[in-house]
Amino acid sequence: MDDGVRGPVLVVGGGPVGLATALLLARAGTPSVVLEAAPRRLAVGSRSICVQRDVLDILERVGLGRRIADAGVTWWVGRTFFREHEVLVTTFPEDSHSTFPPFTNISQTDLELLLDERAAAEPAVDVRFGHRVVGIEQDDAGVTARVVTEDGERAFYGTHCVAADGAHSTVRHLLGLPFEGESYPDQFLIADVRADFGFDAPERRFFFDPVWNPGRQVLLHPQPGGVWRIDWQVPADFDLDRAQESGALDAKIRAIVGDRDHDLLWVSVYRFHQRRVPAMRVGRVLFAGDAAHVMAPFGARGLNSGVQDAENAAWKIAYERAGWAGPLLLDSYDVERGAAADENLDVTSATMRFLSPRTQAEREHRHAVLTRSVEDPSVRPLIDSGRLAEPFWYVDSPLTTPPSAREVAAFPRAPGAARPPLPGVLCPDAPLAGGWRLRQVLGPHFTVLTSLTAGQSVLSGDPGSPTAPPTRLVRLPERGLAEELRLGPASFALVRPDGHLAAVRHDVAADAAEAELAAALRRATGWGQTP
Repeated sequence: MDDGVRGPVLVVGGGPVGLATALLLARAGTPSVVLEAAPRRLAVGSRSICVQRDVLDILERVGLGRRIADAGVTWWVGRTFFREHEVLVTTFPEDSHSTFPPFTNISQTDLELLLDERAAAEPAVDVRFGHRVVGIEQDDAGVTARVVTEDGERAFYGTHCVAADGAHSTVRHLLGLPFEGESYPDQFLIADVRADFGFDAPERRFFFDPVWNPGRQVLLHPQPGGVWRIDWQVPADFDLDRAQESGALDAKIRAIVGDRDHDLLWVSVYRFHQRRVPAMRVGRVLFAGDAAHVMAPFGARGLNSGVQDAENAAWKIAYERAGWAGPLLLDSYDVERGAAADENLDVTSATMRFLSPRTQAEREHRHAVLTRSVEDPSVRPLIDSGRLAEPFWYVDSPLTTPPSAREVAAFPRAPGAARPPLPGVLCPDAPLAGGWRLRQVLGPHFTVLTSLTAGQSVLSGDPGSPTAPPTRLVRLPERGLAEELRLGPASFALVRPDGHLAAVRHDVAADAAEAELAAALRRATGWGQTP
């Protein structure tokens, strides 16, 4: 779609979240200018490495999901050890709804190169390296960013701005937003090491209190090309330069790889933080990724939630520019993604309390769980090495036509729980005629799902209003997703551009179907509940 609006959207930050935002905007017919402070792409280290299955679906909608999955390493098993004992094995079953594996490991460097290539081929995306933002001003009509380049200072104007400029966000600082939360005293030593560990298949391995890092943890993650990411928890006073000079770093690596040949490719030290902005939307500026929230990486919730921020922001900005957005649509970005950030921070905070306990009670709990886990399988689910990333649910969003009070009360909100396909939940995938899959064709429009048993005249798929976006009507076979959604002859489901269910309506009278669809669509685009 072409929104016909003069002027682009400004995206500050050319990392994965910023580039994903620009590409998703382009898919909706919205041009953007990406302002990146660095003079060029710095291809250094693995940094973020885990891309979750549903995020691959998002990236596939801009032509990259399959390429990322093919370039990365897939793992299906996670093993957890306490000292010399294997105490927990987590396996990820095949998901018949998806063509992607549960997780693909690829270095952030390689991911950025793929995003760069895709952005360079997209005429609606204008990436400007060496453009450091030094000022932000906004009014009711748009946003102006003042930038410094090697040629001097200049200004860029856009209708909106997505701040995806990382944990030290300049935009956040310029708007005077606090970044409240906490930091952890222990450091984490992270190294990329090429070595052949002889495993039968790539797998994640987490070690609690190994003899070669007593009282702390070590994590191994596979990467492409025989490279392994190794994370050590180290004391607050750990000095990397001193460890390299003294041979202590080599000894740490040798304790894991043994006598195997290996190459150290990259090493760094981090201290983890749990922080977020008080509001993810300030006027026409929307914060995404690390600029909005930072969290410990255990569970891979950082990059993945950032791409989900990007998709949420992109379709809502595109709809506002097209004249389809009600007064609540941009507000819902903070409601939905703020709640997702809170959930991720709650989950990762619990993980960090287990990994790095601060009180005597937390230390005793950790010791008791790990010690008992050697002989008692019933306590093993209490071992917390990171609850893995998953999509958030918008059951409580003002855009969602709510399910019944009984369904809301019974909705499982615990990390990792299976979510029933209620309104607000990410719609499962499904095969379509011609070899397509549903998630491939979602967005930038809304999608109306019915079963093949529904009469041809029940829904036209045309909301019939100049302020409503176009919709696509998809008829599903009786088995599979239609059955899962309970789509009988008088039912329909409305799916948002980001794949979340906006409404699921059952037993709709034929003469009321169009009105019910229009009401659900109006609510989902931010016009509020129909009286």
